[in-house]
Amino acid sequence: MIERILALGGDRLAVATPLGLGKPNHLLNTLYRRIKAEPERRLTIFTALSLDPPEAGSDLERRFLEPFLARQFGVDYPRLDYVVDLKANRLPANICILEFYFQSGAMLRSARAQRDYASMNYTHVARDLADGQTLHAIVQLVARRGSGGAARYSLSCNPDVTLDVLDAIAARGKPRPFVVGVVHPDLPFLGGDAEVGAEFFDALIEEGEPKQPLFALPRGAVDLAEHAIGLYASTLVRDGGTLQIGIGALSDAIVQALLLRHRRNAEYLDLLRALHGGNTATDELVARWGGVAPFARGLYGASEMVMDGFMHLRRAGILTRKVYDDPDVQRALDAGVAVEPERLRGGHYLKGAFFLGSKEFYAWLRELEGEDHSGLVMSRVSDVNQLYGGRERLDAAQRRDARFFNTCMVANLLGAATSDALEDGRVVSGVGGQYNFVAMAHALDGGRSVLLLRATRESGGRVESNIRWNYGHTTIPRHLRDIYITEYGIADVRGKSDEACIREMLAISDARFVDELARTAIGAGKLPRDFRVPDACRRNTPATLAANLAPFATRGLLPSFPFGSDFTVIEQRLLPALLWLKRAMGERRWPALLAAVVAPGNAPQAEECLNRLQLGAGVRSLSERLLARTVRGALARTERR
Repeated sequence: MIERILALGGDRLAVATPLGLGKPNHLLNTLYRRIKAEPERRLTIFTALSLDPPEAGSDLERRFLEPFLARQFGVDYPRLDYVVDLKANRLPANICILEFYFQSGAMLRSARAQRDYASMNYTHVARDLADGQTLHAIVQLVARRGSGGAARYSLSCNPDVTLDVLDAIAARGKPRPFVVGVVHPDLPFLGGDAEVGAEFFDALIEEGEPKQPLFALPRGAVDLAEHAIGLYASTLVRDGGTLQIGIGALSDAIVQALLLRHRRNAEYLDLLRALHGGNTATDELVARWGGVAPFARGLYGASEMVMDGFMHLRRAGILTRKVYDDPDVQRALDAGVAVEPERLRGGHYLKGAFFLGSKEFYAWLRELEGEDHSGLVMSRVSDVNQLYGGRERLDAAQRRDARFFNTCMVANLLGAATSDALEDGRVVSGVGGQYNFVAMAHALDGGRSVLLLRATRESGGRVESNIRWNYGHTTIPRHLRDIYITEYGIADVRGKSDEACIREMLAISDARFVDELARTAIGAGKLPRDFRVPDACRRNTPATLAANLAPFATRGLLPSFPFGSDFTVIEQRLLPALLWLKRAMGERRWPALLAAVVAPGNAPQAEECLNRLQLGAGVRSLSERLLARTVRGALARTERR
């Protein structure tokens, strides 16, 4: 197969492979090694989100990570060679990896990755690929159902760009790329646009041995601040509406809050009262745009990314609203008109462009049957992420009361957001579909874009505000400002004046920074000279938040791992201690580190934790004994009280 692909491009080969899960690592590594060894050839790989397991940066991290990674990914997980070389800044000059989205933070120190990054909206990728150099091949993992001439295939995790780029290339009269499907036995077979026949491919090959494990994301922890953000967000979701969410702790927090709203509503309402203390502005906003009652009509999911959260919502009976691609049926349902049962076939409760998640999530997808299976459809990204293309009225009808939840790193007082890159231009991740969904929220009647962020961050031993007066890079411009949520509340800034926007953003800022932010706004003439920070802003502190939510956490309503964990109980205990050590070392907190060594204490489970790190009673070397005492001290300092 490699020889056939090489012959397509001669000494200048261009290959595309999907973002995320759909990359055939073994095939790509073989191709990469071949071109790397032949510097007279050139290779360009078009892709995004090249997944790579975490690497240890120290001996202590290695002791923790190696057993976990072997369990999570397998002992011999085939890392992508080009990712390894990019991270080590040794990518050969004759190879270019052109990505439009990075695994978060993975390429901050890679000079070539930063130079070759292509900033574009997810929906524009196919257009730009078709307008660029000739694309010789597309290679991706696929699923199969049936055998022989009756076999059907699914693009499964990645119909997103593949279908759009093939159509865009054909529309320009360019030759069709050579399409290679690598059949993976563990990849879930999903329908919708993703289902294709054998004729779609120019070549089909089997995933060889050793089989490439599907890259499964470890299920992460959610802290109290993230739970607070999720609770606020859950109040803006309208029963019978539409939901888009991403991935990570804040998305998990939203899903957990929606489950509480649906299953344990009385306790959920108590939580909300403790959280916002009867804020009438919040109550009015929720009454107008959201709700707090259990879900009677259910939700419809329309999200570029399908992930674990949708699984939990489906299992809970929340993700149940079906939409139909027959415009007459959809219009009748929207008008409350009865429709004959035989016409209510083919509806779907969830549409996505790609999926990525945990091992549990992949198993759930493989085991779907009946309406659970047929109602989850995978589609082109041009269908999911925008309203254009001739389906505008139908899409608008299906996506009623849409809530698009995304995260950002920084927001400014005038309503702009930064989500993909730093002030100096270095790219953390990418724009992806965020701009698409923000713009769509403004285009849809009843739609709202909600950007989530922590109010503060720690950097270099200092706490910094994530709400700034200004920032040197913008992902979402201020004219598309809509709703922001931090752990301190909701700011509705759509259509507001600059002064009103600033007041809203100050109200969800951390109390330690509001005075400085207000002074800057006054100096710029955006607030009146006699402006005074409201007393309510003074209560926006981590201590107040913890006091309000701690009783509910004790009752198990706000668990650290709401959907289980891929870490063992001992590993969960170790994680905060190792994080404390890493931060203390990075920030040179020598007195704290010295105290941890001199007076390590004896935290519960300390012996089990040290044994997990191979630092138990049998260690002999001085360096290992010193490391063991340091870990013991860190465990004592991160003990949950």
